[in-house]
Amino acid sequence: MLTEFEHCGELFHTPAGPAYADAAAKTFLEKIYAAYKGKNSKGIPLDSAAMLRRYFEPKLAALMIKDRKDAQKRGDVPDLDADPFIAGQDWEIGPVDIAVRDTAPDKASATVKFSNFKMPTTVLYDLVKLSGSWRIADITWDGKDTLRGVFVKK
Repeated sequence: MLTEFEHCGELFHTPAGPAYADAAAKTFLEKIYAAYKGKNSKGIPLDSAAMLRRYFEPKLAALMIKDRKDAQKRGDVPDLDADPFIAGQDWEIGPVDIAVRDTAPDKASATVKFSNFKMPTTVLYDLVKLSGSWRIADITWDGKDTLRGVFVKK
């Protein structure tokens, strides 16, 4: 579907509706994956409540913080024992392809594809815009397991 607008006497056609994803949502994810590129990259340390709140929406961040505190009390590893951005504990990722599309006002979904140690990897994101900043509402790995699902006791 196209919408039309006129500028300086010329008629332009542009995609309408969800075809226009918020560029800031893609930039948010590009900044995350930039931390994983190259040998000996540091990734993003999600080792503090402040860092979790920086990337994840409040309810998901709270689940992740609780998971860490509970694990610490037990003297065990948290239920989330891998890096959620790369779906693993170690990485050597190649080029990253990020596609974002709006799904509703202030909501978007994204597909991130890359190779990790030459293995193709796809990570799906549900994003939400809160107070002008994008946050992760959920992550799906390999089309089935979700970040929220890690914390839901079966």
